Amino acid sequence: MSRSVEQWIGKTDDSRPPPRVRLRIFDRYNGICHWSGIKIRAGDGWDVDHVIALTNGGENRESNMAPILRGKPHKEKTAQDVAEKAKVYRKRSAHLGLKPSKNRKLKSRGFAKAPPQKRASSPIDKWRGF
Repeated sequence: MSRSVEQWIGKTDDSRPPPRVRLRIFDRYNGICHWSGIKIRAGDGWDVDHVIALTNGGENRESNMAPILRGKPHKEKTAQDVAEKAKVYRKRSAHLGLKPSKNRKLKSRGFAKAPPQKRASSPIDKWRGF
Protein backbone atom coordinates (compact mmCIF):
# COMPACT_ATOMS: atom_id res chain seq x y z
CA MET A 1 0.00 0.00 0.00
CA SER A 2 1.44 3.37 -0.99
CA ARG A 3 1.33 6.21 1.41
CA SER A 4 -0.96 9.12 0.82
CA VAL A 5 0.65 12.50 0.22
CA GLU A 6 -1.15 15.73 0.87
CA GLN A 7 -1.60 18.09 -2.05
CA TRP A 8 0.84 20.99 -2.14
CA ILE A 9 -0.81 24.42 -1.88
CA GLY A 10 1.23 27.60 -2.34
CA LYS A 11 1.11 30.12 0.48
CA THR A 12 1.00 32.99 -2.04
CA ASP A 13 0.39 33.26 -5.77
CA ASP A 14 4.13 33.81 -6.28
CA SER A 15 5.34 30.74 -4.38
CA ARG A 16 6.95 28.11 -6.59
CA PRO A 17 6.47 24.39 -6.07
CA PRO A 18 9.47 22.63 -4.53
CA PRO A 19 11.41 20.01 -6.57
CA ARG A 20 9.58 17.08 -4.96
CA VAL A 21 6.23 18.54 -6.09
CA ARG A 22 7.60 19.26 -9.59
CA LEU A 23 8.55 15.58 -9.83
CA ARG A 24 5.07 14.45 -8.75
CA ILE A 25 3.47 16.75 -11.35
CA PHE A 26 5.85 15.44 -14.04
CA ASP A 27 5.02 11.83 -13.14
CA ARG A 28 1.27 12.45 -13.04
CA TYR A 29 1.38 13.59 -16.70
CA ASN A 30 3.87 10.82 -17.67
CA GLY A 31 6.37 13.44 -18.83
CA ILE A 32 4.12 14.82 -21.57
CA CYS A 33 3.65 18.56 -22.15
CA HIS A 34 0.01 19.34 -21.36
CA TRP A 35 -0.18 22.01 -24.08
CA SER A 36 1.55 20.46 -27.08
CA GLY A 37 1.31 16.77 -26.20
CA ILE A 38 5.05 16.29 -26.89
CA LYS A 39 7.06 13.93 -24.69
CA ILE A 40 9.55 15.88 -22.53
CA ARG A 41 12.96 14.27 -23.00
CA ALA A 42 16.09 14.52 -20.91
CA GLY A 43 17.73 17.90 -21.46
CA ASP A 44 14.53 19.65 -22.59
CA GLY A 45 13.64 22.77 -20.66
CA TRP A 46 10.23 22.59 -19.02
CA ASP A 47 8.24 24.55 -16.50
CA VAL A 48 5.30 23.87 -14.26
CA ASP A 49 2.31 25.76 -15.61
CA HIS A 50 -1.10 26.53 -14.15
CA VAL A 51 -3.77 24.74 -16.19
CA ILE A 52 -6.24 27.49 -15.26
CA ALA A 53 -4.18 30.67 -15.04
CA LEU A 54 -4.11 32.58 -11.77
CA THR A 55 -5.41 35.68 -13.57
CA ASN A 56 -8.41 33.67 -14.78
CA GLY A 57 -9.35 32.37 -11.34
CA GLY A 58 -7.05 29.36 -11.02
CA GLU A 59 -5.42 28.36 -7.75
CA ASN A 60 -1.77 27.93 -6.87
CA ARG A 61 -2.04 24.25 -5.94
CA GLU A 62 -0.66 20.97 -7.21
CA SER A 63 -3.90 19.81 -8.83
CA ASN A 64 -3.94 22.95 -11.04
CA MET A 65 -0.38 22.46 -12.35
CA ALA A 66 1.00 20.58 -15.32
CA PRO A 67 4.35 20.34 -17.12
CA ILE A 68 4.83 22.51 -20.21
CA LEU A 69 7.79 22.84 -22.55
CA ARG A 70 9.67 26.13 -22.50
CA GLY A 71 9.66 28.26 -25.61
CA LYS A 72 6.83 28.20 -28.11
CA PRO A 73 4.30 26.06 -26.16
CA HIS A 74 4.65 28.17 -23.00
CA LYS A 75 4.40 31.43 -24.96
CA GLU A 76 1.28 30.22 -26.78
CA LYS A 77 -0.38 29.18 -23.51
CA THR A 78 0.44 32.50 -21.86
CA ALA A 79 -0.88 34.43 -24.88
CA GLN A 80 -4.12 32.46 -24.76
CA ASP A 81 -4.49 33.11 -21.02
CA VAL A 82 -3.99 36.85 -21.53
CA ALA A 83 -6.46 36.91 -24.44
CA GLU A 84 -9.05 35.05 -22.35
CA LYS A 85 -8.58 37.49 -19.46
CA ALA A 86 -8.99 40.48 -21.81
CA LYS A 87 -12.12 39.02 -23.39
CA VAL A 88 -13.72 38.35 -20.01
CA TYR A 89 -12.85 41.88 -18.86
CA ARG A 90 -14.31 43.47 -22.03
CA LYS A 91 -17.55 41.51 -21.79
CA ARG A 92 -17.91 42.13 -18.07
CA SER A 93 -17.25 45.86 -18.32
CA ALA A 94 -19.66 46.21 -21.26
CA HIS A 95 -22.31 44.27 -19.34
CA LEU A 96 -21.90 46.50 -16.30
CA GLY A 97 -21.89 49.64 -18.46
CA LEU A 98 -18.41 50.75 -17.44
CA LYS A 99 -17.25 51.40 -20.99
CA PRO A 100 -19.32 53.07 -23.68
CA SER A 101 -20.09 51.06 -26.78
CA LYS A 102 -17.91 51.88 -29.80
CA ASN A 103 -20.89 51.71 -32.15
CA ARG A 104 -22.80 54.52 -30.46
CA LYS A 105 -23.07 57.58 -32.74
CA LEU A 106 -22.55 61.09 -31.46
CA LYS A 107 -25.73 63.09 -31.24
CA SER A 108 -25.50 66.63 -32.59
CA ARG A 109 -27.83 69.29 -33.89
CA GLY A 110 -26.54 68.87 -37.42
CA PHE A 111 -26.56 71.43 -40.21
CA ALA A 112 -29.44 73.39 -41.71
CA LYS A 113 -30.73 71.94 -44.97
CA ALA A 114 -29.90 73.95 -48.12
CA PRO A 115 -32.85 74.88 -50.34
CA PRO A 116 -33.07 72.69 -53.43
CA GLN A 117 -31.64 74.05 -56.70
CA LYS A 118 -34.36 74.97 -59.20
CA ARG A 119 -32.40 74.61 -62.44
CA ALA A 120 -29.14 72.86 -63.15
CA SER A 121 -27.81 75.71 -65.33
CA SER A 122 -28.38 78.59 -62.87
CA PRO A 123 -25.64 79.33 -60.31
CA ILE A 124 -26.20 78.59 -56.66
CA ASP A 125 -26.51 81.74 -54.58
CA LYS A 126 -23.85 81.55 -51.90
CA TRP A 127 -22.10 84.17 -49.90
CA ARG A 128 -18.52 84.26 -51.19
CA GLY A 129 -17.00 86.52 -48.58
CA PHE A 130 -16.42 89.60 -50.82
